[in-house]
Amino acid sequence: MTPDRYQKIVDVLNRRQPDLTVITDQVHKGQNLSAIIRTCDAVGIHRVHAVYDKGGFRAHTGTAMGSHKWVKTQVHRDIEDPISELQSKGFQVLAAHFDDRAVDYREVDYTRPTALLLGAEKIGVSAEASAMVDGCVIVPMKGMAESFNVSVACAIILAEAQRQRQVAGLYDQCRIDQEEYREVLFEWCQPIIAKYCRQRNLPYPPLDDTGHLLEPQVFSQLTRLDPAL
Repeated sequence: MTPDRYQKIVDVLNRRQPDLTVITDQVHKGQNLSAIIRTCDAVGIHRVHAVYDKGGFRAHTGTAMGSHKWVKTQVHRDIEDPISELQSKGFQVLAAHFDDRAVDYREVDYTRPTALLLGAEKIGVSAEASAMVDGCVIVPMKGMAESFNVSVACAIILAEAQRQRQVAGLYDQCRIDQEEYREVLFEWCQPIIAKYCRQRNLPYPPLDDTGHLLEPQVFSQLTRLDPAL
């Protein structure tokens, strides 16, 4: 862990936006998922919600360029779960979807707690999701095509969200709960040790202000007989 690397991790974590997220509704293509995650990382999204009624989350690592390591993904079986959970926390859930409620994506206030819901590649937002969301947004188009690729639409809309939040100063101070901050900082600085601790249900040892273990000899004694580390 070099000083520059540690400072980069701290700077990125300090700009994470816990009240901005994305919900993918049955988006299955790995390249689309990975492009969405890469965009989420770029605009400071801390966690995304992926909904599958079967199977599991599988991103295309080449497209994500490693961003999947920096953005937490919470997988759900039913679309109702993340929508109701986020709404109960005060989020406005907006679907990228054309219907009678749809407004230009630039007319929305993204400084509010916001979840952007994106539908499947061919069928779009499900009827169940459409019935639950607080509104819909569209990206105006001038050509023959009727819609953008789901990952492109995500990038366009989130770029506007980032612009509004930048103007409002929401990137100027750390906004993540301090307990979670310490947990994520450890996982980013010491991923191998973090994995070891999770597998054995051990608390993360404290870090010093350079991202290294504060008392490495104590942890070394704990693991000296364990060949897995």
